[in-house]
Amino acid sequence: MGDKTNAHPGAAGRAVAADHPTSVRNVVLVGHSGAGKTTLVEALALTAGAVNRAGRVEDGGTVSDYDEIEHRQQRSVQLSLVPVEWNGIKVNVLDTPGYADFVGELRAGLRAADAALFVVSASDGVDGSTRMVWEECAAVGMPRAIVVTHLEAARADFEEMTRVCAEAFGADDPDAVLPLYLPLHGPQAPDGHAPVTGLIGLLSQKLFDYSTGERKESEPGEDQLPLIEEARNRLIEGIIAESEDETLMDRYLGGEQIDVKTLVDDLERAVARGTFFPVLAAAPAADGARQGIGTVELLELVTGGFPTPLEHAQPQVTTIDGRARELKPCDPDGPLVAEVVRTSSDPYVGRVSLVRVFSGTLRPDETVHVSGHGLADRGHEDHDVDERIGAVSTPFGKQQRPVSHCVAGDLACVAKLNRAETGDTLSAKDDPLLMEPWDMPDPLLPLAIQAHSKPDEDKLSQGLARLVAEDPTMRLEQNQDTHQVVLWCLGEAHADVALERLRSRYGVQVDVVPHKVSLRETFATRAGGRGRHVKQSGGHGQYAICEIEVEPLPGGSGIEFVDKVVGGAVPRQFIPSVEKGVRAQAAKGVAAGHALVDVRVTLLDGKAHSVDSSDAAFQTAGALALREAAADAKIHLLEPVAEVSVLVGDDYVGAVMSDLSGRRGRVLGTEQTAGGRTLVRAEVPEIEIGRYAVDLRSLSHGTARFNRRYARHEPMPPQVAERLRKQEQEAS
Repeated sequence: MGDKTNAHPGAAGRAVAADHPTSVRNVVLVGHSGAGKTTLVEALALTAGAVNRAGRVEDGGTVSDYDEIEHRQQRSVQLSLVPVEWNGIKVNVLDTPGYADFVGELRAGLRAADAALFVVSASDGVDGSTRMVWEECAAVGMPRAIVVTHLEAARADFEEMTRVCAEAFGADDPDAVLPLYLPLHGPQAPDGHAPVTGLIGLLSQKLFDYSTGERKESEPGEDQLPLIEEARNRLIEGIIAESEDETLMDRYLGGEQIDVKTLVDDLERAVARGTFFPVLAAAPAADGARQGIGTVELLELVTGGFPTPLEHAQPQVTTIDGRARELKPCDPDGPLVAEVVRTSSDPYVGRVSLVRVFSGTLRPDETVHVSGHGLADRGHEDHDVDERIGAVSTPFGKQQRPVSHCVAGDLACVAKLNRAETGDTLSAKDDPLLMEPWDMPDPLLPLAIQAHSKPDEDKLSQGLARLVAEDPTMRLEQNQDTHQVVLWCLGEAHADVALERLRSRYGVQVDVVPHKVSLRETFATRAGGRGRHVKQSGGHGQYAICEIEVEPLPGGSGIEFVDKVVGGAVPRQFIPSVEKGVRAQAAKGVAAGHALVDVRVTLLDGKAHSVDSSDAAFQTAGALALREAAADAKIHLLEPVAEVSVLVGDDYVGAVMSDLSGRRGRVLGTEQTAGGRTLVRAEVPEIEIGRYAVDLRSLSHGTARFNRRYARHEPMPPQVAERLRKQEQEAS
């Protein structure tokens, strides 16, 4: 693995197709922004022959920029697929964003892949968010390998980075995180830096020199063998420890020279099982070079050591009504079950869906059933529709190259699925099925928007619907209390991309406005009020008088109306009218324009006129009585309080708790969890945590996560209420 030389790269520009799951490998690249994932993808494509020179794609005799696989800026925030071919194996390389705001794209990539390559920069190290993704992969047993990039940096130290990776990723067994190769350095420059020119294979004990732009194999000198002996012995011991042959360790300790092929076979099995995590090195190709350092070795690892889709556990499948459905794993001849893992819009062909086929075979121009369930809370309606798909293709540059089919285990792009959204299931129209959705993060940063002009207002609804169809990590809310349109996002960058897509893709210009929380009002004291609505201006008059008493109730009680009228002072037919007027006024508020809640309104007395009294008159009287009662009472402004749970590394617990207290939060308790983390539970006013998704990331250096849920409304401190009132006056 990595020491082989019988690679057969694919022809540049040729559509890559697969006929069986065993000839497919799906690998997702994971790493923080700037780690070099996209550069690595380009280097792999160059080495595999998918492109003819670095940064360029050959396209029908013309040459176009390779970074038009998708514009680099767009690729930095969206999952992208680059298929290449190596040793007769189709490798679907899924490049994920490194920004924390686009973790939804990362989760989609993890769903579509069968193994993960963690890309780590030799100059930046391993950040907290990358560690968290490693733990997610570990929880589901996904096979992983580590690629160290930026070896050309002056301060790059591969040996040190290997130690850092073992410490970060090998908590259970550091000896399961070991390098397969060591960097081969060229002559030392005047500044003391010796550039990496190739690799030394620890198992094969061969040199792989890339200094000429082509990978050349040679034997090491006698003076080089002692330099790799310690690392080689440790690697062999690590592989043998994971071997299924229990006699192998005894034979090795007894002095037997274990055959390299045996070690490679055991290594490949351990990698596929997700119990051994090799570390490799990679560097981009120099100008004019045919291959980047380590790219051949990496492709050999992916095709030889990573599992086929047949070996990867499939998500649960049910019928539309929720009955479990057992399917043969990844069967090309089985019932069709595919999943939309990304949705994007193309200006020429419309909506394009990136699909992972888990069962059956997807073909162009067939009618499929589209099922979308479980995202109603994010602005997505449940739907079950039949749609005829268009072309099935594989991406290459900005083009889609048609293929005749997409078998179980493979990925492809499908055009003209106008109703399908990210996360939806595609199945046969006569056998509709539904896949268990993957776990998507909850968007916790609110972005309140309004149309910039009347033409924008007409297009806003459709633009927002398309936006959330592409991105299920975004939640659309039409707040009935504040009358605001709110896009809930994962962070500031996520919000910026949403606004840009609305403008550039859907032609909708919007303005961002301050986000409002749903405040309430209530009576702090008992009070009485009299509503008198008497008008006589010729013709039919209006006459209604009512007297009420208002008293506060416990939180969550709502509005309670009680009739205590005696003697028919208010005719029975008009008592519901008084209640209707009271409730209408309560919905409008009695002090600051926020809905009144948690009071009991008792109708005590009133007067009516045999001719001039009416339903409308008593509604008006009821509203007037409530307003008068409020004028004589102390009114509390109620604010929503959220239950907040923060999972944070132990190093940042003190800072998080102090920050929560500064937000008027009440810490309810802490709980120690695995991995050196603490769960902090608190109650915090929602008005104080509007930007908490951004602030917590900064406070914890991206290592903390939180969730929130509404708990109740409670009285706002007078000084805070007064400050809010002044802010509202200034804004108006």
